[in-house]
Amino acid sequence: MNRIPVSSSNIASIGYDPASEVLEVEFTNGAVYQYYEVPQVIYDGLMSAPSHGVFLNGNVKNHFRYERL
Repeated sequence: MNRIPVSSSNIASIGYDPASEVLEVEFTNGAVYQYYEVPQVIYDGLMSAPSHGVFLNGNVKNHFRYERL
């Protein structure tokens, strides 16, 4: 999955596949997680949020099934 680099203290890049609704997040420590069944509106909100980390913590973590790659 292609990821877009973002300006964040703990997130390096973010990718999204709208067909499968998979959100992929690469953290600055090198860990990569995929979150499943994430609606497009959540991805759009994450990408436009003033703080990617705050949005991820409040709207993605503990809300969607995930896997560490």
